[in-house]
Amino acid sequence: MQSTPEFTTIAQAIAEIGQFYPDHGFVFQDLAGKETSYHFPRIGEETARRAAAMQAMGLGKGDRLGLIVIEPEDFVLSFLAAVRVGVVPVPLYPPMSFGNLDAYADRTAKVLESAGARILVASSRLQNVLWALVDKVPTLEQLVTVDKLREAEGTPIYPEITPDDLAFLQYTSGSTADPKGVMVTHASLVANSRGIVHEGLRISPERGDKGVSWLPLYHDMGLIGFVIAPICWGIPIVFIPTMRFIKRPSVWLDTLHRHRGTASFAPNFAFALAARRVTESDLQNWDLSCVKVLGCGAEPIKPQTMRDFTDLFAKHCSLPRNAVMPAYGMAEATLAIALKPATDEMRTLTIDAEGFSETGRIQPAVDGRASAEHVSCGIPFQGHEVAVLDEHGQPLPDGFEGEICHRGPSVTPGYFNNPEATAAAWRHGWLRTGDLGFLHEGEIFVTGRIKDLIIVNGRNVHPQAVEWATAEVEGVRKGNVVAFSVPGEIGEELVVVLETKEQDHAALIDEVKKAVQRELSLSTREVVCLKPGSLPKTSSGKLQRRKTREMYLRERLDGDDRSFGASGDRVTLVKHVAASVWSRAKAALRT
Repeated sequence: MQSTPEFTTIAQAIAEIGQFYPDHGFVFQDLAGKETSYHFPRIGEETARRAAAMQAMGLGKGDRLGLIVIEPEDFVLSFLAAVRVGVVPVPLYPPMSFGNLDAYADRTAKVLESAGARILVASSRLQNVLWALVDKVPTLEQLVTVDKLREAEGTPIYPEITPDDLAFLQYTSGSTADPKGVMVTHASLVANSRGIVHEGLRISPERGDKGVSWLPLYHDMGLIGFVIAPICWGIPIVFIPTMRFIKRPSVWLDTLHRHRGTASFAPNFAFALAARRVTESDLQNWDLSCVKVLGCGAEPIKPQTMRDFTDLFAKHCSLPRNAVMPAYGMAEATLAIALKPATDEMRTLTIDAEGFSETGRIQPAVDGRASAEHVSCGIPFQGHEVAVLDEHGQPLPDGFEGEICHRGPSVTPGYFNNPEATAAAWRHGWLRTGDLGFLHEGEIFVTGRIKDLIIVNGRNVHPQAVEWATAEVEGVRKGNVVAFSVPGEIGEELVVVLETKEQDHAALIDEVKKAVQRELSLSTREVVCLKPGSLPKTSSGKLQRRKTREMYLRERLDGDDRSFGASGDRVTLVKHVAASVWSRAKAALRT
């Protein structure tokens, strides 16, 4: 087998990877677990047909295409089809519930308008609520169901695509009023894919490596890490529908076991969930000795969660103890900024928490004082740099906390049609990540977000420290805690909001306050207990601290706006279906 070439664009990789690895490709599971296989040559054929259909709709190089597709198979093939002919896909998450349709429609319309999308491709089952977007977005001409792409025939005309061309737009998943589209170029994707596969994961198809992913495909970790990077380097992947994992977390490790998968990634909460939901039968049946890398990123990494997961599955399923790989990245860096060296075990640093919060400098832990444990996320890729800068943009020495900044070939050229946001994100050639952290012996330790930092009695306190201490209290739903500060009579005061199934809130509140005082020497103004599913989250499942704080200040933290099946939900659904029917009828009359 000849070696994989160094592709210069993702369009070239899609077209040619099948020549090098004709027997490798992607496997797509449906919600019932049935699997459909596509070898890379067939992916080339399928994407060509769909690309021809897009061109028949009038789309050309540089035109933006909204993509709201639930099914992994159709999402991947449609996304790659657009990239092949220079049409710029804009991945968007589907509606999560009936109750948030108004907010969902408003945000989706803002994203489509910001991108200047001409056509929206959507799953058939979503069209009855999405057609109304055609009337909301001035540039949007029509909604096309993904079935029409699937059934299309024809051969596309391939335009010249260069490394500097825009491959797709990645809109951040936060709750800001003005969405920002990260411009992801072919060059940045090729550079980041090389770093991920060869420097970070150290996997290759020649060694029999295979990836498994349940991650949402409309976000960078799932899309770049498990679609684009594998296309560049011929890595086979098995895709699990995200909802299948959410309903039954065991399918993740079961699929790794059955397919002899060697690499997968997930946020911190998934490791905790997998360990909590595993059965004795699973532990007896699974052999995870095949796994080389289980990356963890996209949200703060809790060391004890990783240790508990490793201990459990190393003992019972032969998981290698160096498999867990803490990672750090962001959309503006294409995906990955740093990864733990693949052959090393996870490394942490335990420091004096009070001294660190007061001085911003790491110091050894002291008996009798609160300590904090931070996870090393490894080192940056070759040709990339990471620095920790102070508020004036000056580099800080090792061991001092500041803003993590990044530069290199993976970094985006900016935000689409948004020069103000682009200018604000850069300082003297460095991308400002907005993350706090420090360097120690060349490795990156992420401590939190600048805007989420809690300042109480002159101390800088990271919300994760409060949240993790709270999560250890019996009755608190792990991974469903938010901490922030609010103005008090003489300064900022600490508030903790948590989800619980417990009925005795008074006793739980008392235990949480004691735990925070004991672990962090902090007094808590208020602990708010909510029912499961009440905390606001992004489409990728990340807790939204700032939105939770805003809801607390407006006295709206009751969880009622996130329930399913209420009469208000049905009214909202009917309203959106009616608007979609009207928009679809008007479009039919125009044609």
